[in-house]
Amino acid sequence: MNGSAAHSRPVAATLSFAGRLAAFRTEGFPHIPVLIILTVVLVAIFANVIAPHNPEVGVLGDRFRPPAWQVGGTLDHLLGTDHLGRDVLSRLIFGARVSIIVGFTAVIFAGLLGTTLGIISGYLGRWVDQVIMRITDAWLALPVLVFAIFLAAIVGPSVSNIIIILAAVFWTRYARIIRGEVLSIRERDFVRLAVVAGCSKWTIMRRHILPNVVNTAIVLGTLQLGVVIIAEATLSFLGVGVPPPQPAWGLMLADGKKGMMAGYWWLTVLPGSCIMLMVLSANLLGDWLRVKLDPQLRQL
Repeated sequence: MNGSAAHSRPVAATLSFAGRLAAFRTEGFPHIPVLIILTVVLVAIFANVIAPHNPEVGVLGDRFRPPAWQVGGTLDHLLGTDHLGRDVLSRLIFGARVSIIVGFTAVIFAGLLGTTLGIISGYLGRWVDQVIMRITDAWLALPVLVFAIFLAAIVGPSVSNIIIILAAVFWTRYARIIRGEVLSIRERDFVRLAVVAGCSKWTIMRRHILPNVVNTAIVLGTLQLGVVIIAEATLSFLGVGVPPPQPAWGLMLADGKKGMMAGYWWLTVLPGSCIMLMVLSANLLGDWLRVKLDPQLRQL
């Protein structure tokens, strides 16, 4: 009897864990935002195969052709053409590649730098903490967009430069938040036991502190993705981001703004809608992860 009860407890615990895991995966899961993000990622990966035309070459005879469902439109240019006769659909597809590359890469680089500095600052403390945090505070005091424009004007427009600039602008958010987490974690028993066991500071930071702040860094990175995409689009719109004729959503907005009053609405509405959907989807996914990965918000 006792053996049967003892055997049933692990089974019940396993079933309970499986139930919690299933609830984590399905309860409130943002299916549509994730589907949009995955679609944009797949489009960016297979842009060379999907795009019907060369996004950088147009035919002047096809200038300002409307989308296919309007009078004057053709199925050959499903979403119309721009002021140089370039296919809008092809430029949107390749613009997705630019946004994905810049967005994800800048978020990863900023997250790695900010998380590393946040852990070092929070755990080592003393003068190391003072130096890192004073630099972080000075960086945070600078207007993000103005600072990014200033850096872009110095190094010049290119995709690689924009990634470096955005990573240099947004790492401070990670450093400040991760440092606050580490200040709490370093006082816990498992960290104190590691110190008593003779583990080095770098081993403690790598093996005991880093795994406990990864969730926070992932959530922050997801929320930052939309901000970074908007920043890249803004820089391209202002002419200091991705250089023409390379397609980018922000650059397409800049090229189409003059035709807005002339009725060429698709030149601005379509790239603007792509930016809106991508940013909104990233924010909704980040909010869901924040709720699911934060024990206080889950009332645990």
